[in-house]
Amino acid sequence: MRFAIVTGRAERDPAADLRGALRTPKVTHLAAITQPQVVGQLLRAIQSLNGSLVVRAALHLSPLLMLRPGELRQLKWADVNWSARRLEIRAQKTDIDHVVPLASQALDILSSLQAHTGRGIYIFPSARGASRPMSENAVRTALRSLEYRNEDRTPHGFRAMARTLLDEELRYPIEWIELQLAHAVRDVHGKAYNRTQHIEGRIAMMQAWADYLDALRDGKTALKR
Repeated sequence: MRFAIVTGRAERDPAADLRGALRTPKVTHLAAITQPQVVGQLLRAIQSLNGSLVVRAALHLSPLLMLRPGELRQLKWADVNWSARRLEIRAQKTDIDHVVPLASQALDILSSLQAHTGRGIYIFPSARGASRPMSENAVRTALRSLEYRNEDRTPHGFRAMARTLLDEELRYPIEWIELQLAHAVRDVHGKAYNRTQHIEGRIAMMQAWADYLDALRDGKTALKR
């Protein structure tokens, strides 16, 4: 409107008349579970899920891979570097090359799933056709079937869960965690880290994270790192 006034297209800005008339929307953070005991309950619920093989695999991999929901459901078999035991993708939102080290538990799930969907493009194909990825609501619906409401747990919340527990319980460096979440991390000189920065430490961290989740699922008190 300011542009319109300057260029003679309007005489005044009518939007000013709405000031105070519209309510500011309340910010709602994406739901996450960060208490170790409650995380264990969630993982046991996931283990009991009755559903399609593809959706069950996606839900089991969600906490292990720490990907954004869109990144997870659009994973392709071409993204799997089997020899290096990792995923190599282009991260959404930050649009950076991203490496996801695969813990042995994640590799087992992918290896089992390959026999069923490995001939197609997508690791998690749509139930309506292998040429499309799984629906964006598939994992969310699976969580709801386990009686986890959107207010309790969202697919994106697995990332917040990992961010909190890797820091507070397993005591890994924040830089490693942020890099693994594909956040835009910069060093003290303002230079962006590359995708393989701290890769050896991140490989160990991802395996320790998977082992920690197994311990919580089994009701054990995992030792802090």
